[in-house]
Amino acid sequence: MLDIPDAELVERFSRSSGPGGQSVNTTDSRVELSWDVARSAALDDVQRARLLDRLGNRLVDGVLTIAASEHRSQLRNRTAARGRLHNLVAEALEPPAPPRRATRPSRAAKARRLEAKRRTGELKSTRRRPTLD
Repeated sequence: MLDIPDAELVERFSRSSGPGGQSVNTTDSRVELSWDVARSAALDDVQRARLLDRLGNRLVDGVLTIAASEHRSQLRNRTAARGRLHNLVAEALEPPAPPRRATRPSRAAKARRLEAKRRTGELKSTRRRPTLD
């Protein structure tokens, strides 16, 4: 499991558009958590390459940013953002699935498919309007 040092995480706080009260009572509860994947010392070369490849569409100049504003509390939003970052990175670091081995249908499976097609064709032919010869 990857342990990201707190020193590599950058947090920014801003006004949340979600829950939090009216005008004067609002707080800076929205959290933007940023982590520089490209320059992180917590990653080895294989992990860095895998993250840059799999999270490429979410990175801006090698920096991954996650925003959380679903809670009224700044602390809960910080926890939510860190949890989301952990899940996203853990999922991206999983090794790729083994390649699928190509297989062919068995003789019996082919026979069953052809028999089902034949039965369907017979059923449909009974639905046709009788022809007048």
